[in-house]
Amino acid sequence: MIRKLQVKFVAMCMVMVTAVLAVVFFSAYASAQQNIQIISREVLQRVLRESASNALSRPDIGLDLGDRVVQLPYFTVEVWQQISGTYSAYVTGGTYANLEDTEELTAIITDCLSQDRTEGTVDSYNLRYLRQDNGLYQKLAFVDMSMEQATLREMMGSYFQIGAASLLLLLGVSILLARWATRPVERAWRQQRQFLSDASHELKTPLTVILSNAEMLQSADLPDRPARWSDNIRSEAGRMKSLVEEMLTLARADNAVRTAVMETVSLTDVAADCALSFEPVAFEAGKPLREDLAGDVTVLGDREKLRQVIAILLDNAVKYGAAGGAITLTLRKTDRQARLTVANPGAPIPPEQLSRLFERFYRADDSRGEQSGFGLGLPIAAAIAAEHRGALKAESDASSTRFILTLPLKK
Repeated sequence: MIRKLQVKFVAMCMVMVTAVLAVVFFSAYASAQQNIQIISREVLQRVLRESASNALSRPDIGLDLGDRVVQLPYFTVEVWQQISGTYSAYVTGGTYANLEDTEELTAIITDCLSQDRTEGTVDSYNLRYLRQDNGLYQKLAFVDMSMEQATLREMMGSYFQIGAASLLLLLGVSILLARWATRPVERAWRQQRQFLSDASHELKTPLTVILSNAEMLQSADLPDRPARWSDNIRSEAGRMKSLVEEMLTLARADNAVRTAVMETVSLTDVAADCALSFEPVAFEAGKPLREDLAGDVTVLGDREKLRQVIAILLDNAVKYGAAGGAITLTLRKTDRQARLTVANPGAPIPPEQLSRLFERFYRADDSRGEQSGFGLGLPIAAAIAAEHRGALKAESDASSTRFILTLPLKK
């Protein structure tokens, strides 16, 4: 439990900080991308203003990255529309060589004119453009976007390294903080488990003595009233002994004391034997027991503990199932798991109560008429399932309430 609490603490810290870093880095990246695009647009505008028809006249343009200025490759083009509807394009300046009358230039101009926008990008050539309509002709300025993309990639690489280093540092700090924050809880939990274990163990002896004396009183020839008193003593002491034994079982599970003797077990045989012993009980309660068990379902586990789990589930179905409703015990085998289901009809258990069925001493009184028991059966069954590396869950709807036990198959 403490380990799970620590893991949750660390996970919450990591998720929150990761979210904050992601927002900060995304905002910084978006801002940098917008700034670079603005600078590129200003470069294009300056090119259109300052470039002359003489190709040798080149404006001094560059991308200011703060610590350095990078010269951007660019070129300008004048596009004239002919009477026939065709276009003539002339390179009027720039840093590109041998671009005049090439297929690349034709493809770039065609792509640019087809977009019918004042500014945009020619993605196939990594170019950003700006158009200026001068009436008789259009003037186009193009600048290479490779430097923009390289700058953004370099920036993201730096952000990733900073983020990874920050997360690793935070992970270490979170682990230390989780251990420090849960230390009082761990100490209290350990003391509680020790008290539960010691109290349960110490109570067994006086209860055994009380039961023995009550049995001796019952065997004696007593008047009616003292006989009823001895019956009450024996009955209540028996209930207390059952409670103490269940508490001791849970205390051992809390202390991670492995009591199961693992061996190859036929879950089919265990389920069949358990169903056979519960058939008279279910019949007497007016709730017939039906079984549908797949053959040759083998698991690695403790036969008696697995029998105890099935008995708890069947007893639970007999106690809380609707009167006259049939209880079904089903066993199926998948590729990797054995799936045992105990279902009984009845009023559906609300979701807020369903999630608490495996809490100790909890009983969903609104959905269950039977009040016997201590509310420890299902927690014990869940603890046994966990000890066998399996799981126990509950489902409930209008048709039935189902408890599903899954266990890994014997390989």
